[in-house]
Amino acid sequence: MHKYICSFIFLLIITSLNAQRYSATLSNYEAYKAFRGKPLSDKFSNIESVKIVYDLKKQKMYYFDSTLIPLHYDFVTNYLSYSQDLEIFNNENYSDTDKNRNYLLGNLNHIKGTDKWVFELAASDHMPIALIERFYNLIVQSTFIGSNLKFYLNNPEKMEWFQQNKFKIPCVKSDFIFNEITYQEVVSGTNIGILKQYKLKDLESTKPNSDEIIIVDGTPDILPNVRGIIVNELQTPLSHLVLLGKNRKIPIMAYTNALKDNNLKRLLGRKVELKIEIDTFYVKETNKKIVQKANTKKKKLIIDTTVTSIVDLSKIPKNGINYIGSKAQNLAYLIAISKDVQFKTPENAHAIPFYFYVKHVQSKSISPLINELLANTRKDSAVWVKQQLKKIRDAIKKEPINPQLIAKLNETFKNASFKNFRFRSSTNAEDLDDFNGAGLYDSKTGIVGDSTKTFEKAIKQVWASVWNEGSYGERELFGIDQRNIAMGVLVHRSFPDELANGVIITKNIFRKNFPGITVNIQKGENSVVKPEKGEVCEQFVAYHFNMGTDDDDFDVDYTSNSNLNNNEPLLSRKEMSRLFLVSQKIEAKMYRYWRKNRYHPVDIEFKIVGENRDLYIKQVRPFNE
Repeated sequence: MHKYICSFIFLLIITSLNAQRYSATLSNYEAYKAFRGKPLSDKFSNIESVKIVYDLKKQKMYYFDSTLIPLHYDFVTNYLSYSQDLEIFNNENYSDTDKNRNYLLGNLNHIKGTDKWVFELAASDHMPIALIERFYNLIVQSTFIGSNLKFYLNNPEKMEWFQQNKFKIPCVKSDFIFNEITYQEVVSGTNIGILKQYKLKDLESTKPNSDEIIIVDGTPDILPNVRGIIVNELQTPLSHLVLLGKNRKIPIMAYTNALKDNNLKRLLGRKVELKIEIDTFYVKETNKKIVQKANTKKKKLIIDTTVTSIVDLSKIPKNGINYIGSKAQNLAYLIAISKDVQFKTPENAHAIPFYFYVKHVQSKSISPLINELLANTRKDSAVWVKQQLKKIRDAIKKEPINPQLIAKLNETFKNASFKNFRFRSSTNAEDLDDFNGAGLYDSKTGIVGDSTKTFEKAIKQVWASVWNEGSYGERELFGIDQRNIAMGVLVHRSFPDELANGVIITKNIFRKNFPGITVNIQKGENSVVKPEKGEVCEQFVAYHFNMGTDDDDFDVDYTSNSNLNNNEPLLSRKEMSRLFLVSQKIEAKMYRYWRKNRYHPVDIEFKIVGENRDLYIKQVRPFNE
């Protein structure tokens, strides 16, 4: 008898524990809250989620605690006695048929602070429409949500079905979620500082103190040297603000209500602690000490001025980083890689070496101005520094260029098929492992035979950008010796006919330890890294779920669609797959060129060009996390 009593008590305990972990229904929001957790992906910062399993054979629904049980596979093995391995589970339960399926797997997502509810499948789940609709209706019947529930179209396959009017359930795209975002982690972290508020136009003449955490009514082109930044407009994950912020390693966030938040208004002028996490933040008054950064030891840069000819990048220059800069050297690597991998690189690619820049700024009209700036006499005056930098830029643009350089360029491009050429910065202080320099320097267009957009004018404008406020200030912050800066110029044909442009990071930046690449792309020439106010680019993570290489194995998970393209995909499924395969091969080959021994994702810039929608890769550099 004692044995049976113990067994009965044990059964009650197990049943009770299981009841806390899952339920067949959700009768109200309180029931939902008991099981809610964070989604596996951080692509949205305003989502709470409960995982769902529907057992097809037993015809039973399970809503379960996604914090305690993060994976559907964990639930079915631990609670539903599933005994197959993960690979078989994935192949059978994410397939495009109901044959061999044991379960329907999904997520019930709630957009925080709203009455919006979203039913979502994994982007890699190719569940047939009939099963999707059955699953949707089962959720409606077993929860309190009712007609507020929408089905989220998170991959190209589902969007195509929607365009073909195949769904009989209410469907939404990413803008349904994205438009509700008010908070966005840009760079996570914690810091102490004095909370101050500035207008963008104030920053043109005012230099915030280095002990401040600042609130700004927009996205600054130049990041001030401060302890934290709060902007009131959302960012693309790969914008210059994001990349420079990650390089700086200071907490940065976007908060659309920043200028209206009464708590922030109350704390202005006070010492606060700012803490930024993926799905939340807090700002509170503190007595903690503001710890000043130690002065960074000056970093010397290499300048090789022995190369005095235009460098043809169709052949990899030896130690070219020392005389044409990282950007030009990396393009030479890309040109070599493109011979074995299916993509194009900008035609007529050449580099103007450091020699010509150094000789130009050694002139009597420029050199004394640079020496006066670097003598450090009035460096603490933001106004004086700004004025002196402008004087240097103006002098660089006014000083006549070496005529031999223009003659060499004209000779180099006399038989080129293109008339428009892009002149791009390639300094010895950008695209490095510890200093990416995103957006610090300028690119300009020169046109053969044009009296206004001349080669000379374009080159001098690029050279002058060495002394932009942003580039100068960023080098100061990182302890780079300003006397050792040199500008090479990367030259190649320009792209007036681009259909789309974008950035790839060869890493899934939204989900740890999960494969994939992260892509931001925008229509035409509209910038991904410096978008105009109100523009939303297309963002997605792409991966081969089963590690195959066929298009059928390829999956895409959208974060947003371009509002310049009616929220429709900018790329075909085949183009997305190609991006994935090409970027992985570039990453692997760049490791060998850079002689890296450990995994390091890369940052790739690309374009889709012309009637044939050719894929051009125009830049690669290390991705600094």
